[in-house]
Amino acid sequence: MSKRIIKSSKQRDLILRILRSTKSHPTADWVYDQARKEMPKISKATVYRNLNLLKEEGKIRECTICKGIIRYDGDVRLHYHIRCIECGRIDDVPIVTSVVCTEEVAKLSGYIVLSHHLDFTGICSKCQEKEKERINKKSGAGRD
Repeated sequence: MSKRIIKSSKQRDLILRILRSTKSHPTADWVYDQARKEMPKISKATVYRNLNLLKEEGKIRECTICKGIIRYDGDVRLHYHIRCIECGRIDDVPIVTSVVCTEEVAKLSGYIVLSHHLDFTGICSKCQEKEKERINKKSGAGRD
């Protein structure tokens, strides 16, 4: 099954550049806001349409690990994600065991594995720090 090749456009090139310049796994609305800084007349519909085309071409990935909210990733290499259950932040997981995992699953299951998706959840360092600050304020509030 070959990927559809679509003629390039200024809008699509801008959207791809925006996604490849961030590690934040943004929403379409964030991409739209960033695109408007450089191309003020771009419409939200154009951004959504081009995100879908870029996804079809395999130039970006869609991430839906955050309570049904679709986010986009400009890094199409096989990698994992971790999502903070407090703030919804998504980060890449810096491990490279995906090939070993895929080969092991293929061997154990008898399947030819075409792809896989593995996501982690937790609490990011910023949310952990906020919680520590909240606890410290709460414990110090009753002292005189």
